[in-house]
Amino acid sequence: MPICRTRTRTYAKIGATLGGLAATASLAVGGVPAHAQAAPTPESFHKLRVCESGDNYRSVGYGYYGAYQFDIRTWRGLGYGGRADQASPATQDEAARRLYNARGWHPWPACSRKQGLA
Repeated sequence: MPICRTRTRTYAKIGATLGGLAATASLAVGGVPAHAQAAPTPESFHKLRVCESGDNYRSVGYGYYGAYQFDIRTWRGLGYGGRADQASPATQDEAARRLYNARGWHPWPACSRKQGLA
């Protein structure tokens, strides 16, 4: 067997093992997501809102709604009715925190990087 094939298989095994360890470590910390570092501050969410919508809770555009620019599928997946731009600021903030707790900054890739959050 050529060396390159052996290395590929070895790396695949190492990757699978490390992936399993990461998942186990994530669960071992009481179900805290692996992405969780320090809890985001209100300032973190303010930066995100400014980038996503100009801090406009009534923002509507291109299928994204509210201060955090939720799409309908994500908004409804979080258990809310209507659209995000129709919800109160407190409800939108709560939804953003819930989404962050589930997925980290991934739902907001461009703005989280631009604002130094991710």
